[in-house]
Amino acid sequence: MSAAEWKKKCEDEWSLQGAPMPDGLDWKSVYEAKPLGRNFLKNPSPHGLSKNIPLPEPELPEVPRGGPPRFQPDGDFSGWTTSVEVLPYDTSGIPPGVAICGLSQFSWFTMEQVVDLKAEGLWDELLDEFQPEIVVQDWYEESQLDDSIYQLHVKLLGADKSTVIAEHTANPTEDRSVYSHNWKEVSHVFSGYGPGVRYVHFVHRLKNVFLNDFFSTVFADSSVIVKPTKSS
Repeated sequence: MSAAEWKKKCEDEWSLQGAPMPDGLDWKSVYEAKPLGRNFLKNPSPHGLSKNIPLPEPELPEVPRGGPPRFQPDGDFSGWTTSVEVLPYDTSGIPPGVAICGLSQFSWFTMEQVVDLKAEGLWDELLDEFQPEIVVQDWYEESQLDDSIYQLHVKLLGADKSTVIAEHTANPTEDRSVYSHNWKEVSHVFSGYGPGVRYVHFVHRLKNVFLNDFFSTVFADSSVIVKPTKSS
């Protein structure tokens, strides 16, 4: 196929009529990169779980396993940059003089990725003029370990990786008055964000707890997808 035919194939398949499509691009490479409609995050389900499969009920051992404190869940976190923040004990509700046999110790497990939009096949004119919708979606376990068990912070960055052009934060509060153990969705659509976006910085944190045993909050099917839809 000629360069013009590859360009037409991209335009037709992604319904990009009206989007800037300069002749200088290697449209065959752009088409093969499939930059529109696919998930740019690597290893989106490191726990081996899926939002389409119900979560198993947590197993409570008859005898606590004990052992040294643990603050990081199991999983293959390749593709993610991870860190752990161990939170101080909360003794605010304990009356003076009460003997303490054991306290829950919470930790935040942070996972992040930076997506290079141009390396994934997108081009300057599309990002700056057409400004396609950038859709972020995540699913986390309703573990009910605490009132706050999940946080999300996504930033659209400029070419220097430090200029923040747009951002979105989610910090939901859990309703623990009724027991529930399901997947919960968090999503956001970036639209009309202005020119200059070249990177997406995706960060989410999930809370874990250790009290003679380790209990974690898991996630699945995280995604950053650029839609072939012009920003409104």
